[in-house]
Amino acid sequence: MINLEKICAASCKIIQEVGEFIKGELGKVSEQAIEKKYLNNLVSYVDKTAETQLVSGFKQLLPEAGFIAEEGASSDEENDYRWIIDPLDGTTNFLHQLPFFAISVALQYKQETILGIVYEVSRQELFYAWKNGGAFLNGKTIQVSTTQEMEDALLATGFPYYDFEHIDNYLAMIKPLMLHTRGLRRMGSAALDLVYVASGRFDAYFEYSLSPWDVAAGALIVQEAGGKVGDFSGGNDYLFGREIVAGNPNIYLGIIQRTLQYFKSKKP
Repeated sequence: MINLEKICAASCKIIQEVGEFIKGELGKVSEQAIEKKYLNNLVSYVDKTAETQLVSGFKQLLPEAGFIAEEGASSDEENDYRWIIDPLDGTTNFLHQLPFFAISVALQYKQETILGIVYEVSRQELFYAWKNGGAFLNGKTIQVSTTQEMEDALLATGFPYYDFEHIDNYLAMIKPLMLHTRGLRRMGSAALDLVYVASGRFDAYFEYSLSPWDVAAGALIVQEAGGKVGDFSGGNDYLFGREIVAGNPNIYLGIIQRTLQYFKSKKP
């Protein structure tokens, strides 16, 4: 097994350098340079260039590793090591100059996530964790919140870009949460929602219609910070199952009770 602490430190340096490129392009992308992958899902040369830079850096760092990356830089061959990359999570925020976007990078070994890094570019907040090593923000240990009751919880969620099949269930579920918690936030970056759970800023987060690059890094950071992560059934199919719940152990269970109730129609 590779030395995860050293790989993490080297990876963080690569990610921060790419973050400087992204920050330098803020406010410079013209409307003509924005592409629509599909409804409400935008991409620009910034996403694509950042991904190229990240892939180049990680190929040098760990030549034997493959890739799954949002903008297409994926490898077909079977590799024990595999990077999962979102070069700019929160592209719509970035394009509208809203300061809530991030680079998200995870490393897997034999399909198990062993390293996760999320870099919030605007505030230069670097969240990272490796398997059994704890979770950190800019070098300081972080932990999930200790909130016990749902009425004291601040929650985060997201809205689907295109998969509206379960929107009625979703809206029915969030109504009582709006009424009986400290509130819900929809910030527009799953990666940051997850690391905000890891650092105790949010007590829990849930969303559906997601991709592995949205959640792989943040999920590990939550777990290493003492939190729980699962799919809407409370199982482990959150990476490729397109749905996730994450939170401190108490509030996580409360959200799972609700996803089981409102998303029964999704279960086989």
